Amino acid sequence: MKTYRLGVIAGDGIGPEVTDAALRVLDACEKRFGFRTERTSFPWSGAHYLKTGERLTPDKMASIGGQDAVLLGAIGHPDAPRGMIERDVIIGLRRGLDLYVNLRPIVLYDDRLSPLKGKGAREIHMTIIRENTEDVYAAEGERKDVGTPRETAIVPMRFTRPGVERILRYGFELARKSERKHLTLVDKANAIPVQEIWRDVFEELGTEFADVQRDAMYVDAAAMWMVLKPEQFDVVVTTNLFGDILSDLGAALAGGLGTASSGNIRPGSIGVFEPIHGSAPKYAGKGVASPVAAIGALALLLEHLGETDASRTVDTAIRDGLRTGRIKGVEAGVQRTSEVGDLIASAVAD
Repeated sequence: MKTYRLGVIAGDGIGPEVTDAALRVLDACEKRFGFRTERTSFPWSGAHYLKTGERLTPDKMASIGGQDAVLLGAIGHPDAPRGMIERDVIIGLRRGLDLYVNLRPIVLYDDRLSPLKGKGAREIHMTIIRENTEDVYAAEGERKDVGTPRETAIVPMRFTRPGVERILRYGFELARKSERKHLTLVDKANAIPVQEIWRDVFEELGTEFADVQRDAMYVDAAAMWMVLKPEQFDVVVTTNLFGDILSDLGAALAGGLGTASSGNIRPGSIGVFEPIHGSAPKYAGKGVASPVAAIGALALLLEHLGETDASRTVDTAIRDGLRTGRIKGVEAGVQRTSEVGDLIASAVAD
């Protein structure tokens, strides 16, 4: 029986609740598909910091890096210093473990979740690949003369050829596997000249992937066309900053943050998988948060581990649950967290 080392960071707010639901679905997958996981829980969260003063520093990441995959619930506590724990855990893991791919499938599970008139599951189906370790996220930056009329805030937008090439190559390879075989580069090279590096490498790699159709689009135009004509997109690759923004727009097109999941991946190695929603502290402990995105993250995790049948079964269970109405929606309060988790686990077991 295959055994995988699974790290679990339940996190803050609704994180432990939606993670527990996802793990119950994982239990059902293990029984049906004949594998097992050795699970290690890690405490990193805003709540842990407030209780102990301990932060996740690079020297404490070795045990996490030794896992095959990590399931992350949500990070963020209203009483912790703003953004500190998020940078420690979320950005810290991405950079510390060199998880250079942020993979965000934009999938509309059911037409009734679409916010766009006349656009349904057939039209809203794309994958956004966000570079995950460079750009403005890779430096602290600085503020000078704070509080004075001369105040200045500076952070470099830094790209390296190896960093750009590896994420573009990942995009081409994923597009080659897709049905439409189409890759769109999104940048702002017309107004930010340093982003010409993306265009240059994109064209160079394109000669290696002659079977992949490709085009390039400026980020403002891409945001517009994602709303007006989402069906034109297949695989999209973009910078760290633009990917952060466009993937949340994509989540809105797919029914909201309650449906959206992402994988932070170093291909051939570890991946950290999470719902992209926040910790939603006002719902913490009430058992009313939707676990759909966390369970979707589990499906991505299973795909990463090579358990493709299990991954597809989880995805189908989510889709069927929403289309039949057994899963009533993805907004907090429409259904108990445990009920949704049990519905999907039961569907997987069958």
